[in-house]
Amino acid sequence: MRDMPVVSSSFNPCILVRFGHVQTILPNIIRKVNSSTPQTERIDTPDSDFLDMDWYLRGSKRLMIVSHGLEGNSRRLYMRGMAKKFYENGFDVLAWNFRSCSLEMNRKPSFYHSGYTVDLKTIITHALSTERYTEIVLVGFSMGGNITLKYLGEEADQLPIEIKSAVAISVPVDLASCSAEMAKWSNKIYMSRFIRQLGKKIAIKSKMYPDLMHLDNYHEVKNFKDFDDRYTSKLSGFKDAEDYWAKASSLPYIPKINIPFLLINAKNDSFLGEVSYPYDLATKMPNFYLETPDSGGHCGFMDFKPTLWSEQRAYEFILSQLN
Repeated sequence: MRDMPVVSSSFNPCILVRFGHVQTILPNIIRKVNSSTPQTERIDTPDSDFLDMDWYLRGSKRLMIVSHGLEGNSRRLYMRGMAKKFYENGFDVLAWNFRSCSLEMNRKPSFYHSGYTVDLKTIITHALSTERYTEIVLVGFSMGGNITLKYLGEEADQLPIEIKSAVAISVPVDLASCSAEMAKWSNKIYMSRFIRQLGKKIAIKSKMYPDLMHLDNYHEVKNFKDFDDRYTSKLSGFKDAEDYWAKASSLPYIPKINIPFLLINAKNDSFLGEVSYPYDLATKMPNFYLETPDSGGHCGFMDFKPTLWSEQRAYEFILSQLN
């Protein structure tokens, strides 16, 4: 139960794994998730593209929709771990892929970005069209958390009544400050990996749309500002990286959210800037639960247990809002 707007966290891992980079990296190396095989589905989007998703069905009237992070997908360990936790506790689960993040490149020139909520809305509309669900909850990791929170703020006045609560984990709610953090030397290993993965997609897209983009001098792209100035902003209708970050960040939309939601951002998450810990805002919103454990890294929260603390915490929070 919550006794104050900013929640005191229960996450206290053993000293061997408290460090931020350890929490961020280790679960992706040593963890195993034995989840059931999902049913796959592809749906067309209103703009003639497509979205791929994984369903974990048990015949429940409760559905958890989970969104992944930058360059993730529906089969990443953190996605399957969260899906398993909710599925084994009575929920149907829908894990979906952002455009270009499943096994096939999407059709349109642009793929996804941190503020593109249209596809999440499409996924929710599709889930509701099945007429199976009376209660829907949302969980989002990192970029997927930003999209989730922004969607809830944007749609506050017309949110489907079936959507009851949400949990967002390791979320860069202010993209400008987080981009500055990611450009630091201490995050070079992550930044280089993101730029390399995004470059592979640009290479494919440049062959599909040679008049719109190219890979010339891609070696000069070193960080998100470089990439977003050159690609994201141009493909998605923004003036430049700063314009994109300002309009795609979820922080300005959080005050509009009118359902209960939990934001979990670890204090030692090297991806996040100071603005991603909105303590003042949480004290002013009775439905905003902010939890900032000392440890956890980025989407980590591991302590040598089969279930990650973040999975247990998300489930407990969601259940407390439904009962």
